[in-house]
Amino acid sequence: MRNHLERILYHESTILARLDEMAQEIARDYAGKDLAVVAVMNGSLMFLADLLRRIPLPLRFDCLAVASYHGGTRSSGRVDFLQNKLPDIDGRHVLVLDDILDSGITLDAVRRRLETERSPLSVRVCVLLRKRRPRESRVDADYVGFDIADEFVVGYGLDYRERYRNLPLIGVLGAEHIAG
Repeated sequence: MRNHLERILYHESTILARLDEMAQEIARDYAGKDLAVVAVMNGSLMFLADLLRRIPLPLRFDCLAVASYHGGTRSSGRVDFLQNKLPDIDGRHVLVLDDILDSGITLDAVRRRLETERSPLSVRVCVLLRKRRPRESRVDADYVGFDIADEFVVGYGLDYRERYRNLPLIGVLGAEHIAG
């Protein structure tokens, strides 16, 4: 699978070192607060597991199954919530965790739904990657692992057609491996 990558952006050791730093920031900001982490699945699974183990705070976490790419390399513009029940976040500070901030459509939809259908004390966003590109929705991340160029990346939970998630690194997928 690595031979499908045009280049590697971040090796596992670099990712984990950055997660150590992010965990310290989050722990400082949420010390003494009732924290609930809501992860956007499936892409954030690796990020979720590795980051949460580094946060030395009592917290709750839950997952939301959401889809917006539908097999392509760009957001379809339509966000499908694949489950109807939202996590119990009433009266808690919420940190929404996602693998990547691209168009902003997914994170904006998740944030709006949590804020309108539940009663959180606050909602902030944490992403592993943030693409440097104009957003289609007005959303940004409060915690960012890495800023990257507007390229299609895989690995460390990020996929293309459900492949490459298990790579322990983040790399740019070669154009010849993307269906036209």
